[in-house]
Amino acid sequence: MNYDVLLLVDMQTALVEAKPYNKTAVISNISGLLQACREKKIPIIYVQHDGGIGDELESGTAGWAIYEELAPLAEEKVIEKQYNSAFRETELKEYLQKNKMQSLILCGMQSEYCVDTTCKVAFEYEYDITIPQGTTTTFDSAFASGKQLSEYYENKIWRNRFARVTKVEQVIAEING
Repeated sequence: MNYDVLLLVDMQTALVEAKPYNKTAVISNISGLLQACREKKIPIIYVQHDGGIGDELESGTAGWAIYEELAPLAEEKVIEKQYNSAFRETELKEYLQKNKMQSLILCGMQSEYCVDTTCKVAFEYEYDITIPQGTTTTFDSAFASGKQLSEYYENKIWRNRFARVTKVEQVIAEING
């Protein structure tokens, strides 16, 4: 499998420090993907949510920053968004088209919000999407735990419908070729 880009959604300090489900493993898994992509010169695009003035993800605040362990290198692309979709009113689609990027690795948070919406919009735009298991996360809700939500989206919503969902180790092995 050849990948054109790793798309990392909303792994921002305020969200990560709020302790989402499986935080340590998700950070470790994403770190492994980042390392493999960097070694093989696969571009990485960070998507960063701006929640507006007063929000924990207000642009320019400490909570808005990409989580330090996953921080982008100077040459890596960062796209700011204001909606659940990384495509809505951003340059993402045009950037992917201009650079002939068709095969996406998608990871980040929150599973049922920004990752889900970005996945489905990318599917509608006919991108090939791979979501490595254990690289998306979310929080407990009033209806389900973060674990249940993450597993439900990976196994019942995305898998074989909108994306290829497979073990993170397999994706890293494919990157390393």
